[in-house]
Amino acid sequence: MPGGGMEPGETPLQAVERELREETGWTDIELDGTLLCLWEHDFTRAGVPVRQHEHVFLAHGPRRDPVGDLAAAHAADKILRWRWWSPEELSGDTEPLWPPQLPELLADVRGRGAPVRPVDLGYV
Repeated sequence: MPGGGMEPGETPLQAVERELREETGWTDIELDGTLLCLWEHDFTRAGVPVRQHEHVFLAHGPRRDPVGDLAAAHAADKILRWRWWSPEELSGDTEPLWPPQLPELLADVRGRGAPVRPVDLGYV
């Protein structure tokens, strides 16, 4: 999923819009602000331990390739490849997912049409 850190003064939704643009080149995806979940996790970036607090928003758009010259941005973010995933593929155990509960959260949305309120997964 497109994502990354927030710039000073950005709201989480503004950061999502910027990251989506930077990582896909798409400028026409309308985000309605529907927050799927919150969670936090630890990882290491460039040898530095990081605790990241995530806001995962829902977005809807056409199935298409990224646009524009994104090679430099992808290299800087260590994005090696991208692909579309079906709900069935997300439920498989072939790739690690962030958050790990993503298939269940999306299945719940598909079953109801929209989340009632964001799920706070806490520390994962």
